[in-house]
Amino acid sequence: MPTPEADRVPGHRPARFAVLDPATGEAFDDAPDQQPEELDEVVARARQAWRGWRADHAARTTALRAAADAVEAAGDELARLLTREQGKPLTESHAEIARTAARLRYFADLSPRTRRIDDGRPVHSEVRWLPVGPVAAIVPWNYPLQLAAAKFAPALAAGNTVVLKPSPYTPLATRLLGSVLAAVLPEHVLTVVTGREPLGARLVAHPGIRHVTFTGSVPTGRAVAEGAAASLARVTLELGGNDAAVLLDDVDVDRIADRLFWAAFRNCGQVCMAVKRVYVPARRHAEVVEALAQRAKAVPVGSGLDPHTRIGPVNNAPQLARVEQVTRQALAAGARAAAGGHRLDGAGYFFAPTILTDVPPDSPVVTEEQFGPVLPVLPYRNLDEALDAANGTGFGLGGSVWGSDLDRAEAVAERLECGTAWINHHAELSLAQPFAGVKDSGVGVAGGPWGLYGNLRPFVVHRPREEET
Repeated sequence: MPTPEADRVPGHRPARFAVLDPATGEAFDDAPDQQPEELDEVVARARQAWRGWRADHAARTTALRAAADAVEAAGDELARLLTREQGKPLTESHAEIARTAARLRYFADLSPRTRRIDDGRPVHSEVRWLPVGPVAAIVPWNYPLQLAAAKFAPALAAGNTVVLKPSPYTPLATRLLGSVLAAVLPEHVLTVVTGREPLGARLVAHPGIRHVTFTGSVPTGRAVAEGAAASLARVTLELGGNDAAVLLDDVDVDRIADRLFWAAFRNCGQVCMAVKRVYVPARRHAEVVEALAQRAKAVPVGSGLDPHTRIGPVNNAPQLARVEQVTRQALAAGARAAAGGHRLDGAGYFFAPTILTDVPPDSPVVTEEQFGPVLPVLPYRNLDEALDAANGTGFGLGGSVWGSDLDRAEAVAERLECGTAWINHHAELSLAQPFAGVKDSGVGVAGGPWGLYGNLRPFVVHRPREEET
């Protein structure tokens, strides 16, 4: 693994911070705690590299394809390190690496289209698309590599350079990924910086950054937007989700129970577009609770490095405390845990997969984003009531409808106030589709050609027709 430049300077001993293994709660490595004043040089180098990178589309395509190959070649090392610092099962880490490489390949083959405008005037007018300049990409700890690639792959394909900052909880796999990519990309085209605040705040407000793309919580997203406003940089914000799954009265519970369970509990529930609330017709409520509780009680929980593990730990201590808090609040208000409901004994940040019933609808575990292995299941009397509840929060990332009559389910899905709706599945995305939230769940669009154009600016050229010269 190449050594980052700052670590190679003779006599240079940057401050460092500990990185914890969530399966043990203990430090297993550390990472550079880069200081905000270092960003001036980082951004200046990114801007200098942009001049050459933006000029040759064919070279970018070749480099991004090589980058995808390099990620796959380093897959075993990346996956193991990702599991060690993030906690997810090793199989899920390998899937994240594969998705990272696939995204690089997808965007390597995309290019913007020039459009000629024919408006009757005696000029040729063309709309071309140009890169915006250095991009700041700030990534959370739940899918650090996959979400990083969702930001830097379209930005690089568009001809921009990128300064990438991972969460302090998961810096190591991203640093390794940066080193892997540095071997095939031109120098300073992609730079990884690691550190604690105010590094991120200074990065988004840096006058040399022209686009800020961020994934994380709603409060932090608002702060990012405020910081980027100082230099009028554009922003793309993928913020929190509190996705509702609405089950219809004709749902085949046995058929969909596994899919529904994993839509909520994949990556220990730490997925922005996971199912976080389930609404069930009152007469089917007990049946659904039982089916989900059986699965929650049986699923193997443990270290992600154990091949038998299906659900790993919560990533960090503050998030574990948050999961405990909203669960205790619900139980104190009269909810019942059909499965789980408590932290697991022993080392690490483990919380039992939890199914809650009899939950007051105004409980924070329903109205807020719990982001952990806890799922409330709520009964409804009529469909309008269910949709009012599903749409009744400030979030609008995704949602799903589950039933046997697909036409009816689709008609119900169209009434959900969200960016993406699924029928009989949830949280499955194609690289070619747009991904965006409404309300507090985001600003801007990622994914597919929309993600590419989000990193470009229109540039209009007018020239006289030949006979007018």
